[in-house]
Amino acid sequence: MTLPIDPATIDPDEYGEKEVVLEMDHEDAIEHVREVCTDAGFGIPVEFSPSELLNEKVDADRDPYYVLGACNPAVANKALEQSLQIGGLFPCNIVIWEEAPGRQRVYHVSIMRIARLLGMAPDNDAWDDILEETGELTEQTFAELEATEAAQTD
Repeated sequence: MTLPIDPATIDPDEYGEKEVVLEMDHEDAIEHVREVCTDAGFGIPVEFSPSELLNEKVDADRDPYYVLGACNPAVANKALEQSLQIGGLFPCNIVIWEEAPGRQRVYHVSIMRIARLLGMAPDNDAWDDILEETGELTEQTFAELEATEAAQTD
């Protein structure tokens, strides 16, 4: 299978990659990220722990790994009006994994940007508005998480 794009040549800003490290316990990081997302305007309609599932089902011995499925319903509705395919990528996931005890990496990529890169979303003004709106929500979320990170290192 050939991708329509060469992933090695894409700037992470083009697909909305964001990450930050939090110096706190895993459960505390999950709760903190959940609160920050909610304050920024995201709901969390789904969340789960792949590590717990895999450790239980296939004895994977994975370190803590958690997914918060963030969603702003108004933006999601606008996105579905433009592309029914985008639902295959819903919700916007924010992943938290334990790099070491007391050290959690928080990671996100923009499904809205990825959808456009893959040709699942239109290249029009309405989608530009969706990208702008989700970008602002994500920027607000990660700015707050980065402030937490900065406060931890001071």
